[in-house]
Amino acid sequence: MLVARLTHVPMADRQAMRQGPRDSATHMRHAAAIPALGEIEIGGKASRGGASESLTVMAWNVERLRHVEAIAATIAGQAPDVVLLTEVDKGMARSGNGHPLSRLADRLGHAFAYGVEFVELGIGNDVEQLATSEAENEEGFHGNAVTSAVPLKRPFLIRLDAAGSWFQPERAQPRIGGRMAIGGQVLLGERRVTVVSVHLENRTDPAGRADQTRHLLDAIDKYDAQAPVLIGGDFNTLTSTHEERYDDPAAWRARIAAEPDRLIRVERHEPLFQVLAERGYSWRDANNLDRPTQRRAAGDPTPIGRIDWFFTRGLAASAPATLPALMPDGSPSADHDAIVVTVRLE
Repeated sequence: MLVARLTHVPMADRQAMRQGPRDSATHMRHAAAIPALGEIEIGGKASRGGASESLTVMAWNVERLRHVEAIAATIAGQAPDVVLLTEVDKGMARSGNGHPLSRLADRLGHAFAYGVEFVELGIGNDVEQLATSEAENEEGFHGNAVTSAVPLKRPFLIRLDAAGSWFQPERAQPRIGGRMAIGGQVLLGERRVTVVSVHLENRTDPAGRADQTRHLLDAIDKYDAQAPVLIGGDFNTLTSTHEERYDDPAAWRARIAAEPDRLIRVERHEPLFQVLAERGYSWRDANNLDRPTQRRAAGDPTPIGRIDWFFTRGLAASAPATLPALMPDGSPSADHDAIVVTVRLE
């Protein structure tokens, strides 16, 4: 459902969800009762009538969209036709309890479509809890978005995960919802092109991400099987399970030291690439294959890799670039760098 404003989830309801049973069946009941998980918020205004021969598209995990002005400046410097965003907050204390996407779209002269990945029942991860311990979320929405300088038609939302693993008691960041994709269509000349912003799960294994990718591609084909497609976003191609990376960080670092290209040349470890190839999607011309996209603060020893990608079908890709996510003072504006590509009809 398209809405001008997502349906509010009262704070008392969110607190009751957090304090009540935290099992899969309860998660499914809560998710079914939250209208916002099925809504797409539409806002902003496109500043141009359409694209002619090519589309320039940026994809960026903006880590809550805390640093709106710096991120807007980076995007504006590329003047993309379409931006595919992941990890976008609305009404979250950790990002100022505002609507940073609306501010970003106004700054860029873009229309936007925004969907909720999770209703956050707390104020965030361990670091965010320390930084915002006295604050409350006004809305608790966290999700993905598409912004566009040209009209965005037929917006759609695809839910990729209904299991509710983030709601389980062992998680320190309780959430209702699951990974998702959001998209729509823009005109390239007279042809409709489907553009999709996606965020796959980090706390699963490569086979789990391949399953999410199959579900995504099936839904895109159901939406429009004939249109050319550009998918971009955070695919979390981390080549392992969360437990392998975090239960013994020293062992993981040693493993990466023994396989220094593992987190860059990820295709052989992540079966989602084979899934995409079998469905006619390409990626080699659309990405800088030798560049990581994760960004860490100075001194952080965590290995970084390429986890953000573009995939195309029916489009010729050129001029891929990876842009540093930096503030004017040199500190990170997000924990991912941005990626950019230009596409034309084949």
